[in-house]
Amino acid sequence: MARTGYSTEIEGENVARAKANEVPVSPKHSIEIARFIRNMTTSEAKAYLADVVALKKPIPFKRFKRNVAHKRGLSKWPAGRYPVKAAEAYIRLIESVEKNAEYIGLDPTSLRIEHVAANRGRGFRAFFPRAMGRATPKRRETVNIEIVVTEVA
Repeated sequence: MARTGYSTEIEGENVARAKANEVPVSPKHSIEIARFIRNMTTSEAKAYLADVVALKKPIPFKRFKRNVAHKRGLSKWPAGRYPVKAAEAYIRLIESVEKNAEYIGLDPTSLRIEHVAANRGRGFRAFFPRAMGRATPKRRETVNIEIVVTEVA
């Protein structure tokens, strides 16, 4: 697993951070979720992502919107999807950053997501087995996700 640093230098006594490297989820879904949950509180983000996993609320797709259908429940942007696998990865990471904040003495109920970034990780080479003994190459995509939270008074 590749070890990479954080893309931002937010320092202070009320800052906690967490990172997940090479998570096997879609980079496009991860980037859209990162844009959506930025500046939310951790409890709001976890609740919304739990609704995404339950297929109740969609994530608006603003950057990767080609051939994305309209979804009911989006107020300002019509195109959206339900990226369940990426939402589960974000829930695990938000719980991790809450534990990190609790460990350093911050209140885990008053944390705001200051910075969140999703970058493409390395692609693993694999093959699709095809008919008559042939095979087609494919790339398994991964993503590096980082979250930095601050305590809000």
